[in-house]
Amino acid sequence: MAYVFNMNEILEMAEQIERNGAAFYRNAAKGISDSQKSEYLLELAQMEDQHEKTFASLRAQLSEKEKIPTIFDPEDETVLYLRALADTRVFFEKKIDTSSMEEILKEALTAEKDSIVFYLGMKDLVPEKFGKEKIDSIIKEEMAHIKLLGKKLVELKK
Repeated sequence: MAYVFNMNEILEMAEQIERNGAAFYRNAAKGISDSQKSEYLLELAQMEDQHEKTFASLRAQLSEKEKIPTIFDPEDETVLYLRALADTRVFFEKKIDTSSMEEILKEALTAEKDSIVFYLGMKDLVPEKFGKEKIDSIIKEEMAHIKLLGKKLVELKK
């Protein structure tokens, strides 16, 4: 069975992924004893919070056409499915060494890359009439995070 999503559903997943990312960074910050590094992780969490707000704002601006459900779903099971998908694909909980800033950043980079791959896949599941082109703005946000995290990782290795 092929799934087709609308932009509203994609943005809802994006918001969930950002919430997961913020929780990841806040949790990681608790394991770092260096206050500067901990503060940096909290700043990353705030960026994720801001991305969530950005995606929520984009959702609020969607046209009615972009919100039209693509399947009959009287029980709103699609929302539960999408949440589960977002929770298990990007920034999902796993054991990492939260005392190592390098390991945290490597894991964060992996999660950001996974999110881009996830959105690229989702892009194929959103018809043009349901706002497909807006997924590129989500991908650009994630790419900016990769640049930021990569730069910080290089700084740590010096």
